[in-house]
Amino acid sequence: MLMTLYVKALSFLTTLKNDERGVTAIEYGLIAVAMAVLLSAVLVFGEGNMLGELQQAFDAISGDINTTTGLTAP
Repeated sequence: MLMTLYVKALSFLTTLKNDERGVTAIEYGLIAVAMAVLLSAVLVFGEGNMLGELQQAFDAISGDINTTTGLTAP
């Protein structure tokens, strides 16, 4: 009886160890997280500070629109 229980437990653990379902999804998730962290670091701390440059571009566009329409920014 104890030997049967041992064999069943060992068989279950071996099956569990060899089960690769969901591994690909986890790998893609880890890659996505790594890419998001890398992209965030480049946008915030990269040379030329891309977020600052983007803010300047939007400010320029907003200023041009306000000049054209005669409106003032809130």
